[in-house]
Amino acid sequence: MKFGKEFTAQMVQEWRDAYMDYNSLKKVLKDIARIRQRSVSTPVAASTSKISLKRKVSLYRAFSGLTNRHGSSPKKNEDEVILVHAVEQQEGADGHYQTMFLMSSDTGGECEIVFFRRLDDEFNKVVNFYKMKVQEVMDEANELTKQMDALIALRINVNKPMVEFRGSDLENLASDERKPGRHHMDVIREVEMRAEGNLEEQNQNEIVENSRDNYGKGKGQKVSIQGSRPTSLEILDHVQINVTPKTPVSTLKGILMISTNSATPFGKKELRKAEERMTQAFTEFYRKLQILKSYSFLNLLAFSKIMKKYDKITSRNASKTYMAMVDKSYIGSSDEITRLMERVEATFIKHFANGNHSEGMKILRPKARRERHRITFSLGFFSGCSLALVVATVVVIHARDLLKSEGRTQYMDNMFPLYSLFGFIVLHMLTYSANIYFWRRYRVNYSFIFGFKQGTELGYREVFLLSSVLAVLALAGVISNLDMEMDERTRSFEALTELVPLGLLTVVVLILFCPLNIIYRSSRFILIQSAFHCLCAPLYKVTLQDFFLADQLTSQVQAFRSFEFYVCYYGWGDFKMRSNKCHGSRVYKSFYFIVAIVPYWMRFLQCLRRLIEEKDAMQWYNGLKYFSIIVAVSMRTTYDLQMGMTWKIMAAVSSGVATIVATYWDIVMDWGLLRRDSKNPWLRDKLLISNRSVYFVAMALNVVLRLAWMQSVLGFREAPFLHRQALISIVACLEIIRRGIWNFFRLENEHLNNVGKYRAFKSVPLPFNYDNDEDREI
Repeated sequence: MKFGKEFTAQMVQEWRDAYMDYNSLKKVLKDIARIRQRSVSTPVAASTSKISLKRKVSLYRAFSGLTNRHGSSPKKNEDEVILVHAVEQQEGADGHYQTMFLMSSDTGGECEIVFFRRLDDEFNKVVNFYKMKVQEVMDEANELTKQMDALIALRINVNKPMVEFRGSDLENLASDERKPGRHHMDVIREVEMRAEGNLEEQNQNEIVENSRDNYGKGKGQKVSIQGSRPTSLEILDHVQINVTPKTPVSTLKGILMISTNSATPFGKKELRKAEERMTQAFTEFYRKLQILKSYSFLNLLAFSKIMKKYDKITSRNASKTYMAMVDKSYIGSSDEITRLMERVEATFIKHFANGNHSEGMKILRPKARRERHRITFSLGFFSGCSLALVVATVVVIHARDLLKSEGRTQYMDNMFPLYSLFGFIVLHMLTYSANIYFWRRYRVNYSFIFGFKQGTELGYREVFLLSSVLAVLALAGVISNLDMEMDERTRSFEALTELVPLGLLTVVVLILFCPLNIIYRSSRFILIQSAFHCLCAPLYKVTLQDFFLADQLTSQVQAFRSFEFYVCYYGWGDFKMRSNKCHGSRVYKSFYFIVAIVPYWMRFLQCLRRLIEEKDAMQWYNGLKYFSIIVAVSMRTTYDLQMGMTWKIMAAVSSGVATIVATYWDIVMDWGLLRRDSKNPWLRDKLLISNRSVYFVAMALNVVLRLAWMQSVLGFREAPFLHRQALISIVACLEIIRRGIWNFFRLENEHLNNVGKYRAFKSVPLPFNYDNDEDREI
């Protein structure tokens, strides 16, 4: 792999604008090579005569002797190509370097001047960005130092560790207790005070030892994660512990202004939660140090590579001079990050891994998920099985002529809605698998955006495998229920085969909530947690993970109605006779109305919560969008249940308004497209896909698939060759496909916003707040 591609592949995508622009510098070098090649292609005779003239003149030059070691080389000044110096900086301003090219009169000298000017600009950009990030991590290290002081004090207060006393101390305490007027509790207090003093003495000795170990050459800035003073229990008098999670109860108390205990007790529960938060903070902080170290290494390597290319093209020797300057610069000579990483490792292993180096490093450096051959094999196996079952289903239907069978309508009214639920889930998983594939291909950092723990996020192969397994189970159930023949004596179907859909749904639910560490437990629990937050909206703080899942649920309205049909069909339907009276029940109609509104209502409440917390007016407009969809869905559902021209007109108008508003919001707000003044006409300034026509096709598809939303109010309720349930399922599948397309461009826009703000790390709330400090986050 060429260095340019490797350099791009190893970039932190959120910082890519801060890296050296290697490709633009290569283009300048190509221009230099083109000019030099053009100048070399002169007539052969002329070039031959010049060469022979030079050779003749060289024969008459002075001879300095073979053993002359004292004279300086006369070519030293002639070979000097560039002069690099640091420009004097004003106080408070960032310094920068300038390169003077000494051979501008040579052929192509103008392009070489441009090259070094751009090279200096890139180097100054990299150095200034690196300085800024180093200062940020130093500030965060100081904050973690204060947090560690409070955590150690909390450990002493909660655990009350046993401290060894000298024999003289014990004798003095015993004699004091025997003195008249000396109370037993006074002796206990003195014991605790001496224990605290001994612990402080131990901490002081540890700090002295650590300061000796960490002594090194630097610029005078010293950062210690453990602390610069002995830990004392007095610290707890100046801090507030902030480990109480935000729950619906606490949110309701805040809304109702019910006072809660301001002072959080210092107990084992609070200590455990504080340690969990500090572990997360250290892990994220260490990852930031790793990325910053990688940033420094990659850019230094890039400058070395580009200068070697320059020397090769121009046949000069400028790289040695320039790289000497790079090595002496801040990014080349600074070792604060390396020393800080070593200190973080030592502190974390000692205080969070009980001195176990291997266990501590496993937490600090989690291994990336490895692609396993068994996943690839299982994926191919189950994908082939699902395709074979699809063919088998078509063959059975054709061989038995089931499309013209008398039981066709009965099957479509009763069994088809049961199995269509799994079809909707499988299709949504397939689109999500495709999203992951393209996110990875175009380097969208989806795991960071969703807040997944490093190494636990699912890849497209895993998601595709799960969807294939579910498809195989569902298709096997479909084949088992394709028998239209009934027992002539009882006029009923086999109870076992009729319970297959319910059994399959039960298995899926049990696997989803299974507490055992099987079948991607961490991903399942994240899904359950986000779904619970959506159901409890607006009582939980809204994260991107939560509202993204709620948006997915808005495209699964028909799946919710299929789940409702499960309850009705197996609850009070006669499933042995393959019949039901669900559509005649008022309760069923009420819930048929409610389940269609619930997903949009959740998103509406999430928008209100974000409006109150973030004070963002756009969330108000987004909430109005979802409210208009709620009105449209209500009108359409009422028209489906009651018919009538009045309801049809109201449904058509409300659906039209909701479709226009939602389409505009999808393209302009969620995707960030249709920018008139953009570098790319009617798109964005930055695009991940080089082929711009893809964006216009996606916008057109979004409009067309949104119009399918209105099929129930435009008169296309039935087709001559399709059953009504089949038509409803096709429209639901189109909406799922539209959502899959929306997912990619929505996350692309979010990723580009993170790139524009250099956001590459998630925020971890710290457990302690000092009295004189505001709430801080890493």
